Parts: sequence; C-alpha cells; structure tokens
Amino acid sequence: MKIGIIGSGMVGATTAHALVMRGVGREIILIDKDRNRASAEAEDVSHAVPFSHPLLVKDGDYGDLQGCRLVVISAGVSQRPGENRLNLLKRNAAVFKDVVTQILENEPGAILLVASNPVDIMTHLTARYAAKFDIPDSRVMGSGTTLDTARFRTLLGHYVNADSQHIHGYVIGEHGDSEVLTWSALRIGAMTLEDFCHQQDICLDGDVRKDIDDRVRNAAYRIIKGKGATYYGVATALAKIADAVLRDQRCILTVTTPAPEVAGVSDVSVSLPRLVGGEGILATFQCGLDDREQDALQGSAKVVREAIEELGEDI
Repeated sequence: MKIGIIGSGMVGATTAHALVMRGVGREIILIDKDRNRASAEAEDVSHAVPFSHPLLVKDGDYGDLQGCRLVVISAGVSQRPGENRLNLLKRNAAVFKDVVTQILENEPGAILLVASNPVDIMTHLTARYAAKFDIPDSRVMGSGTTLDTARFRTLLGHYVNADSQHIHGYVIGEHGDSEVLTWSALRIGAMTLEDFCHQQDICLDGDVRKDIDDRVRNAAYRIIKGKGATYYGVATALAKIADAVLRDQRCILTVTTPAPEVAGVSDVSVSLPRLVGGEGILATFQCGLDDREQDALQGSAKVVREAIEELGEDI
C-alpha cells in the first residue's frame, strides 16, 4: 500500500521515518517544492529500512501519488516577521488550495490526513477544497488532539504508576490553548479514575490535576522553547492514524474533521473521539462530559469557528 507525504520538513520527514519503523504501508512518496530536500530525506529514511521493515521510500512529484491510499499533508509557509495570524492563515490557505487540487487531480481516491497547524482550521479548509472533487468529509481528517491525548495518558500513567495504554481518556476540542481534558470520562482499565485511585491509595487532588492539565496544554510551548520544534510525537501519531486507515483497524482516535454541529457551534472542525478505519472516519462519539467540560468544549469550538469566519468565504 502506498502513502504520499506532502512537505519534507521535520514533521513530514519524521513521519516517513515513523511509518518505516512501524512497518506501515509498502511504499512512501515524499513530495516537496524543494525536490533536493525531498530526495535527501527519502534517501536518509530509506537507510533505516534494513533495520526495521521492507518499505520503499523515495521522492517524487504529484503524478507519483497515483495509487496512494492515504496522503499526509504537512506543507505550509512560515510566519514572516511582524505578520499577523490572519495573514499567515490566508497564505497557508492558498498553499493548501493548490496542494489539495494537485493531490486529487492525480489520486481522487486518496484519504487526506492534515498535519499542518493550525490543524483544525487547515483541516476545515482541506475538506472545503476536497468537496469540489466530491470527496466526503469522512475522507478528510487532521491529526487534531491525537498527540494531546497521548500526552494526557502518558502523564497520568506516570502519576498513577500504570501503563498509559490502559488509560482511556481523551483531549478534545481545538488542538491548542482551548483544548479540553475529559477528566470526567476517564477510565483506567474498566475502572473510573476515582475507583482506581481509591483502591491504589493514590491522591489525585485539584493541584495534581492542574499540573497535569498545564503540562499537557503547554507541552508544545516548552518543547519549542527548548529545541525549536515538535515532530517526534506528532509523526508517531500520524503513523498510527495511517496504520488505522491502511489496515482498517477501526481505532478510536481524537482526530479532527468538519462536523455540522459541536456543542451548539455550527459547521466547525474540532477533535472528538472518532472511529477510524479503511474508509476514513466511520463514526463520531460523544464523551460523557460534566457541565464544566461541556461548556469548555463549546468555548473551544467557538475559537475555531471564529478563526474560520475571519478567513471569509472567498478562501
């Protein structure tokens, strides 16, 4: 099975590496406006193949996307000095319009997976452009809060001394400052968080929850401050989503995609627990949120909706 990656920067190249290390797919095509960069990254990643899984990794152009089941979009422009957020969004929107058009002109059967930030808005725009090719929203998704959910489970697992793979809790809403940690819906194994902590004699008071919330919500800021960018976590998240699609795993993942309504906010793209399989997004689930979390989800959806409205209908 064939996967395309548009954009060979740190996220795109690291995603290719993550796909190789997990053995996802059979062929990976790296595409970038800088063909030399794409070629160099493809060659470098291909050298990991003998130590991992037998995948073919190469650079190419949009014509090489024919036969791709999934295309990851990690392209975009960087913010200029003094440039405001809206102008940056508009320039990225123009890039995405061209990218999505070229992808679907060459492989109209591809499922589109958006990694570029702000991922909720870029996913919403991608779906809008893809609709012109009669592509349903179910075949357009963004990485959303998949990484934030992993951060939440990792930190909580460390605190309660339990394997994070057995912690079932989600971060939903915007992939950003307004995201919502769903404490009330959290389970460890089959137990509620309160039952688990009671049986293990663990105190998980408000201060601890506040600390975990802060470390999840502000993880990207700390990492970027220390090393300039984040890419390992999101690349592995993208590889997991790709695996779910290519192998029709029907995983529940917090990806983002357009929805008619979320918490009373119309026509918006935010992350919710969604069933992901061979045809893309198969179903969307509602968490059992408490009133505070429900209000926070509504506020988060409004943040994304307002940003979409700022772009206007001519994008």
